[in-house]
Amino acid sequence: MNNNFDVIVIGSGPGGYVCAIRSAQLGFKTACVESQKTLGGTCLNVGCIPSKSLLNSSEMYRKAKNEFNNLGIEAKNIKLNLSKMMNNKNKSILTLNRGVEFLFKKNKIIHLKGKGLISDKNIVTVISDSGKKVNYKAKNIVISTGSVPTSLSGIKIDEKTIVSSTGALSFDKIPKKLIVIGGGYIGLELSSVWRRLGSDVTVIEFLDHIIPGMDRDISNEFLKILNKQGINFKLDTKVTSVSLIKNKAIVDFTNNKSAIRERLECNKVLVAVGRKSNIGADISKLGIKLDNQEKIQVNKKFETSIKNIYAIGDVINKGPMLAHKAEDEGIAVAEIIAGQAGHVNYDVIPTVIYTSPEVATVGKTEKQLKKENIKYKVGKFPFIANSRAKINSEAEGFVKIIADQKTDKVLGVSIISTVAGTMIAELALALEFGASAEDIARTCHAHPTHNEAVKEAALAVDKRTIHF
Repeated sequence: MNNNFDVIVIGSGPGGYVCAIRSAQLGFKTACVESQKTLGGTCLNVGCIPSKSLLNSSEMYRKAKNEFNNLGIEAKNIKLNLSKMMNNKNKSILTLNRGVEFLFKKNKIIHLKGKGLISDKNIVTVISDSGKKVNYKAKNIVISTGSVPTSLSGIKIDEKTIVSSTGALSFDKIPKKLIVIGGGYIGLELSSVWRRLGSDVTVIEFLDHIIPGMDRDISNEFLKILNKQGINFKLDTKVTSVSLIKNKAIVDFTNNKSAIRERLECNKVLVAVGRKSNIGADISKLGIKLDNQEKIQVNKKFETSIKNIYAIGDVINKGPMLAHKAEDEGIAVAEIIAGQAGHVNYDVIPTVIYTSPEVATVGKTEKQLKKENIKYKVGKFPFIANSRAKINSEAEGFVKIIADQKTDKVLGVSIISTVAGTMIAELALALEFGASAEDIARTCHAHPTHNEAVKEAALAVDKRTIHF
């Protein structure tokens, strides 16, 4: 094999493999380096995909136990087979792994197996599991190595009793008591999975609200829903230590306001306090500049401080650490290398929490607009007044649309609904094209659908809802 390439992408997560595919489509001789045994990165192997598989399976189990009888579906002796559920998750991952492999072959992308290090501005060294080193020359290098879980000071993740999201996706039995440190997306999704399957779950969050960064209306409503589902919360609380006694953990924590100390014993502790960029020592040795958050500095063209070395995804300080954000950046970089106008609109990147109901947002929150001194108006519509949601027994939540007070341009949208992750696409498109609330209100929405609530929320911006 000729060791010279036009583009070498380091990392095959959503950003990396998409960048490789687009580069190949544009006529570049492309290679992608991956240190793990399978393609797809964290998202496919130990992140987005396996968590969604367990979220779906656990919700099916919950409904079969608690709701089917009310619908006239009499299912007796419902039993959980956790091993089968995990096998189904693993089968889904394998299918998608093969899908990425197929796309690499289809687009004639060379898969370089091993750890990729940048040893010079145009040289990528790939170290195999056996320790063999091979140098590859590239006109352009794209760093897409993603992120890894972080922990709190003094708390060591062993992936046995104290676990990251990776360990929490592979429990071999249901923990009787589970403590989750962190009330963000990952913590709440995995709390939902294990609560549905029978765990007594307590979430400890340092702030006085869950899902930091999202609209407070959404945060407050979501907390009520999760409480109703049986998840316990300790808000405004700091974890001070986690100690192990035999096969159990002791978690000590203190309320930030009252200074009252508490202690809980549990079978498993999930540390879900965030992720940090997965950057190797080769980056700093090469002289690639990092910012004060230890992320790679890039310009508008995603180029690092070294010409022809680019970075995308979780390793850069642009936009949220989300798979679809990285994908858009991967496409943009490939097109920029080809001399095209690659672009990512960071103001219109949707965020979804895949609980039940789901939470989805796009654009600005009220807090952000107040900080920017932008005057706005708000329209809300509850799903309890939406016919499709009612007949499906999915009446929790609402749609909230924020529009500019003068121009009526939609500035931000938040949704709580069983299908919020699908619904948000309509609103992302509306923001991308600069739609007004009136534009959405004047668009005919099919009946009966959950999306009628979007139209009603748009009408509510000017206080003229029809069905509420």
